Amino acid sequence: MLRQTTAILLLTASTALAQQTDITIGMQLEPPNLDPTGGAAAAIDEVVYANVFEGLTRFGPDGSIQPALAESWDVSEDGLTWTFDLHEGVTFHDGTTMDAEDVVFSLDRARAEDSTNAQKALFEGIASVEAVDAQTVRITLAAPNGNLPFNLAWGDAVIVAPESAETNASAPVGTGPFTVADWVQGDRVELARNDAYWGDAPALERATFKFISDPNAAFAAVMAGDVDAFPTFPAPETLSSFEADPRFSVIVGSTEGETILAMNNVSLPDARVRQAITHAIDRQAIIDGAMFGYGTPIGTHFAPHNPDYVDLTDRSAFDPDRARALLAEAGATDLTLRLMLPPPAYARRGGEIIASQLRAVGIETEIANLEWAQWLEQVFRGKDFDLTIVSHTEPADINIYARPDYYFQYDNPAFQALIDELSVETNPEQRSALSRQAQEIISGDYVNAYLFQLAKTGVADARIQGLWENSPTQANDLTGVSWSE
Repeated sequence: MLRQTTAILLLTASTALAQQTDITIGMQLEPPNLDPTGGAAAAIDEVVYANVFEGLTRFGPDGSIQPALAESWDVSEDGLTWTFDLHEGVTFHDGTTMDAEDVVFSLDRARAEDSTNAQKALFEGIASVEAVDAQTVRITLAAPNGNLPFNLAWGDAVIVAPESAETNASAPVGTGPFTVADWVQGDRVELARNDAYWGDAPALERATFKFISDPNAAFAAVMAGDVDAFPTFPAPETLSSFEADPRFSVIVGSTEGETILAMNNVSLPDARVRQAITHAIDRQAIIDGAMFGYGTPIGTHFAPHNPDYVDLTDRSAFDPDRARALLAEAGATDLTLRLMLPPPAYARRGGEIIASQLRAVGIETEIANLEWAQWLEQVFRGKDFDLTIVSHTEPADINIYARPDYYFQYDNPAFQALIDELSVETNPEQRSALSRQAQEIISGDYVNAYLFQLAKTGVADARIQGLWENSPTQANDLTGVSWSE
């Protein structure tokens, strides 16, 4: 009996000390597909970035640009020729070799005339991509661009294979440390550790991304332990409950998410009307009411944590009387606008508050709650809207205002010329000056109403280590995540 009891105790102790190797991550939005080179939804990268797909470079958790499939790179003195040296022994999940020809294919595909890449502008300055040999790629630019390693770190620039590129949306084949084991649409995506991975093996063997759109259900799932971590938690009003519970850690950081009331500059061509809308909005009331105090007011499309940020919030300060005067001056006395809201809580909750604020100055709204796929089709692609609320989580993306066909349809040749100048400038001080000037222009043109920088509010089991605190890009990078023993 003594030996049997001792054996049981040893077995129990061994089991208790065994490190957990699976994790369930909560997400509010399900990705429409799993191909980061063929979709604009942030939820795609939140599942696959650094986990399933990799680029030549990547974003680190601090926003730095780090080597990925390229172990190093050099640039010529004239800034036009970039040479990337690739890691050896890299294979795709289907066992085929990843080499320079795959890089040529991926970048040529992304910048092709018929490309469906959501960030095609990242590749416009590339004149040619050549395979010098199997492990060396030469990228030649039409003009100097000191931001090339930054551009190549985006999820839209990951390297794919010609054999599987067309089916990555539903059956992803990347080079990353995890493979997609299953996708149960409407419920979850399951990842499994790639034992043939070329780099350092992750601690986790399996990971499940569980899609829970309802904030109340998200709270219940974390509390019950059905979800181990919810890195972007959709119910900030409940964070105090987790802070008081030693089973959990609350992780509050910053994001690249400029949350804006986007305005269709074609359906609202009068800058006085757009300015009136900005003065009708009380940012802090939206932050308090929709985000329960989490968020930083912004007055332009730039992250406050960026050293080049200019605080222009006073230019669009809450001033209902000024808003009414501008509307009267513009002759817009009987205005009804369509407000299209995607699923995130910041949009749905914020939309109700903004509708009330606009009504107070004489602007009526017709609210339409859209699912994510509807929003992408009608608003982002179809440009069929007057107002919408969305967080732009792409890093340092003020250049979207230089695209007249972008969904809010702002067309300013002077701004476009400035962004062209910024894209070729390599001097850091000059780049900073141009960035500040760009912020001034879009703020002064009242292109959109700038609300707040989205905070990253996450909740996790207190034993989990390695989750990103901040979000320099939209990602749930699991490569450094583990459970404490």
